[in-house]
Amino acid sequence: MDRLPTMIFKRLAFGVLTLVIISLIVFWGVEALPGDLAQTILGQAATEENTAALRAKLGLDQPAYVRYLDWLENVLTGNLGESLASGRPISELLSARLGNTFFLAGVSAVLAVPLALFLGVVSVLYRDRWVDKFISISTLSAISFPEFFIAYILILWFSVEYQIFPSFSRISPDMTLWSKLNAVALPALTLTLISVAHMMRLTRAAILNVISAPYIEMALLKGLSPWRIVVRHALPNALSPVINVIVMNLAFMIVGSVVIEVVFVYPGLGQLLVDAVSNRDVPVVQASVLIFASAYVSLNLLADVLSIVTNPKLRNPK
Repeated sequence: MDRLPTMIFKRLAFGVLTLVIISLIVFWGVEALPGDLAQTILGQAATEENTAALRAKLGLDQPAYVRYLDWLENVLTGNLGESLASGRPISELLSARLGNTFFLAGVSAVLAVPLALFLGVVSVLYRDRWVDKFISISTLSAISFPEFFIAYILILWFSVEYQIFPSFSRISPDMTLWSKLNAVALPALTLTLISVAHMMRLTRAAILNVISAPYIEMALLKGLSPWRIVVRHALPNALSPVINVIVMNLAFMIVGSVVIEVVFVYPGLGQLLVDAVSNRDVPVVQASVLIFASAYVSLNLLADVLSIVTNPKLRNPK
């Protein structure tokens, strides 16, 4: 465990560098957009005087590197500015939307992680039999379709045909937990179907990788049941890669939910990002992308730490 603090420090430093590079890409990508932002905002009311005044207010009359450094300084101090579309503080817009995105990702993880582990164990227990083949074909089919296609199929079945769940996932702070769960059922199920395949297949591969070890053969000779051998002996020693892929899929549930939020009109950070792009609300776009990147880098760091903690070979390389 002596190398764990050093590893965390290195990953943190690399994560900060990655975020700086992402901020540069986002800022200069916005700079490369055609047209004048001030004229776009003013529209038909864009006179020469009004445009010059708005450019000065937004800092567009300053050099690009000065505006980038000012924006980076404001981000580090927690001042994300105001939305150009609504005039509201960006931190206020992001707080509620980010909570909704985390809620959707949490519900999806509660469904996906136990299901993936269970299917992985069952697939190993019935290896090369029809159960194993059925699970593999089903998960591969789910991962092969685009996210929006799975979402529309679920809407057709559970909202149009049987009217079990709503097709629009609208939630608000005054709703009860059960009402929120009912509202996010379809987007959570969509994320679950997409994520389960990755986790299940790696769980199966990790267990099969250790199942030929001598201690597994000893457990077989002692007459232990296959279920106990896999769950009690093989799975704990295969947790390192499994935990890694679970955390990475949690990152996908947060960052990769943009399309799903748009399909179900879910008031999350992904929907806010799409709306900001449509309205050319540059400060909101920059802040949203930076938050997505921060979440992804943080979960990558968590995955690295958990991989070392759960793997004795990585903790003690000698």
